[in-house]
Amino acid sequence: MKLKNKVAVVTGGSRDIGRAVCVKLAKEGAKVVVNYFDSKSDRDETLEAIKAVGGEAIAVFADVTKQEDINNMVAKTQEAFGNKIDILVNVAGGLFARKSIDEIDEDFYNLIMDVNFKSTVFVTKAFKPLIAKGGAIVNFASQAGRDGGGPGAFLYAASKGAVSTFTRGLSKELGPQGIRVNAINPGMIATKFHDDFTKDQVRVNVANSTPLRREGRAEEVADLVVYLVSDQSSFLTGNNIDINGGLAFS
Repeated sequence: MKLKNKVAVVTGGSRDIGRAVCVKLAKEGAKVVVNYFDSKSDRDETLEAIKAVGGEAIAVFADVTKQEDINNMVAKTQEAFGNKIDILVNVAGGLFARKSIDEIDEDFYNLIMDVNFKSTVFVTKAFKPLIAKGGAIVNFASQAGRDGGGPGAFLYAASKGAVSTFTRGLSKELGPQGIRVNAINPGMIATKFHDDFTKDQVRVNVANSTPLRREGRAEEVADLVVYLVSDQSSFLTGNNIDINGGLAFS
């Protein structure tokens, strides 16, 4: 168990990649705080999956774009596991819709930037005083942040590009305190995200263009998270690591 007795907080932890991350962290011995927002059934399934691997977890509702909810999540974490955490994984994010520049308005802009970028900044700020020396933060950027994204996803791509730059800058600030900060840039991963927003034929075309000739799995992304928060990556910080089957290179 690489993470025995450590405490991990995962935003957007109730489904897809977030769920896989929570389960993998628990399997490696971490006590996990599962943040969820809109689905109690997803929350319950995640907690059951953690229990099935012998893990320990609590679930905390929070809209991570709202400071009051973030503060409550910090309080619930302290109540359950004490005043120290070792791992923060900012998974929460979303595309919501594909829109051209002519179709966006201020509300849509704020939604995309708040969910993808503001949440990462302010969740990190709130939990930073609890992160122990030797702790690790993993943010979720995207391949879209490198290449601009697909049709109608330019705001999503921009928000994820902001996460990438935030990660680089924060690693310099927190490094002297013994806290590492890295980001992951997933490519085409088989999740509800693409079920909702990517046409089937586009997914087939992308998979066929990928050197490994398939989509990625949420569990593969979770394995990378475990590596980045473990002592095995103790000299890695400030990185944006691609996981896309060889489709695109940094």
